[in-house]
Amino acid sequence: MIDTIYMEDAVVDHPRSRDILRRYPRAQIIKCASYTEVFNRKAQNFRLQKKKPALILAEKHSGHVLPTPAQYGIGAEHNYYFSHMLNCLYDCRYCFLQGMFQSAHYVLFVNYENFIDELARLAKQHDDETVHFFSGYDCDSLALDPLTGFIDQFLPFFEEHSNCLLELRTKSTQVRSLLDRDPIANCVIAFSFTPETIGKALEHKVPSIEKRLQAMLALQQAGWLIGLRFDPLIYIDEYQQAYASLFKELFSRLDCSRIHSVSLGSFRLPRDYFRKLQKLYPDERLLASPLTDEDKQIGYPASIRNNMLDFAAEHIQQYIEPDRFFPCHEMI
Repeated sequence: MIDTIYMEDAVVDHPRSRDILRRYPRAQIIKCASYTEVFNRKAQNFRLQKKKPALILAEKHSGHVLPTPAQYGIGAEHNYYFSHMLNCLYDCRYCFLQGMFQSAHYVLFVNYENFIDELARLAKQHDDETVHFFSGYDCDSLALDPLTGFIDQFLPFFEEHSNCLLELRTKSTQVRSLLDRDPIANCVIAFSFTPETIGKALEHKVPSIEKRLQAMLALQQAGWLIGLRFDPLIYIDEYQQAYASLFKELFSRLDCSRIHSVSLGSFRLPRDYFRKLQKLYPDERLLASPLTDEDKQIGYPASIRNNMLDFAAEHIQQYIEPDRFFPCHEMI
């Protein structure tokens, strides 16, 4: 899967780097002073790179754990996110990462210990309060876990800090590392979904709804908490039928008592990111659908947005208690 590995000079001797290189003995190795030399280079062909991304091994020097946007959360007052990786295995046409990054290559920050130090600092800062940490903001939390070893390295921290909850957001079925260990009460594996017709058109390389459902059922049977994320809601003429069918399929087969939280939000992107996606996909119907510009955010007009959110909320609350439901009506 990985033919080319770039690596910063500073991480050549890092144990995690050495382990990855042992697993890819045939990969071409290219050294660099900083990952930004490769990742932030101008005039890169994102679409071409997406067909065969390289891996970049790097060290993150600052900003290991950051506050989430104001509307981002599932019930806690204190919310942070952290990204051990940049970019995603999957190829979703609406993904903001394609508008934010110059490159489609995967960046893996191998200095996990510095992330964990910052998590520990914040856990101590909020010692008598609940604090939520979100992984999967700049990447998929689980899709490349067999390569990154993320779960095995980070779960022990949360086992020891019961006031901290970890959300692993994913569209992946790579849950073996979770099933191989005992569940913990402060970890939520949150799966993102769109209806099948939308997924087939816009979510390339993403496992089918059925395969993700099987992964969720296995996790629930093993004792893990799961979450459901319907974000972004995507407008099509038949969205009511499509989403009603999706909700029925998921909630009727899952154990709703083991669903930690459900969230939803409508499609929205920063204006600059949206313009970049338009250039990448000039023929994409999603980017030509009824959209509006509000405060430098591109999204559906308020009438469409509110109708979709109200429709989804009404259906979801047939299956889940209000205190586990977190809708976002704003274009954040």
